[in-house]
Amino acid sequence: MYIIVGGGGKVGFHLALELIQQDHEVLVIEQDAGRAANIREELAGNVLFGDACEATTLDAAGVSRADLVAAVTGDDEDNLVICDIARYRGVKRTIARINNPRNELIFRKRGIETTISATQAVLAQIEQELPTQAMIPLLQLHSGLELIEVKLPETSPVVGRSVREILLPAESLISLVVDPGGVPRMPSGDTRLHAGDALVVVAPKESLDMLREQLVGSTHGLDT
Repeated sequence: MYIIVGGGGKVGFHLALELIQQDHEVLVIEQDAGRAANIREELAGNVLFGDACEATTLDAAGVSRADLVAAVTGDDEDNLVICDIARYRGVKRTIARINNPRNELIFRKRGIETTISATQAVLAQIEQELPTQAMIPLLQLHSGLELIEVKLPETSPVVGRSVREILLPAESLISLVVDPGGVPRMPSGDTRLHAGDALVVVAPKESLDMLREQLVGSTHGLDT
C-alpha cells in the first residue's frame, strides 16, 4: 500500500517506521523543517517538508494514488482538514487521530469514521480492569460499528433466555459467548444465556445505550 502520514511527531514517526518495516510505501508530511530533516535522516528520505493541511502539499505527495491517509498531528482541526482534502482527492480510506474525544462526533458527521483517540484507548483499558464494568468497548470497526464485551449480571433480563428470544438493536449481533469458566463458544439461536456469561457483540455505536438496557437491564423490560 501507499500510505501518507500527516504529521511527523512521535506518533507519526513511529507509525511510519512500523509501516516501512512491513514493506509499505510510506511518506511522512511534516511542516517543521528541523523535524523533517531528522525524519529524512532516520527514514532514508521518506518525508516531505510541508503543511499537510494544504491541498498543494498533498498533491505534491501524490495523494491521488494513496491507498490510505493517516492524519496524526497533535491538532484535531488539522487532522480533520487533512482527511477532508484526502477524501475530496479520492482517497477511500482515511484515519484520524483525535486528541479531544468530544470531537469524535464532528469527524463522523464529516464522513471520517475511522478515528483513534488515545484517551478512549486508555479508558477502555481501565474499564477492562474493573470487575464491575458491565459493558467494555473492545474495538471500533468500519461503518460506525463497535465490538463490545457485555458481562451478564444475575439481574440481566436475558438470563435464562435463548439467543433467538433476545430482541437486539438493528444491525447488532452476538458473535461469541464466553462462560464464567472462560470457555468460548459460537452461539446458535438455541444457545441459552446464563449469569456471568461474557458476550462479544457487534453493534452500531448509536445503539449502545439500547444494547445496555436490553442485555444488562434497566427499569424497563427486555422488549421496551
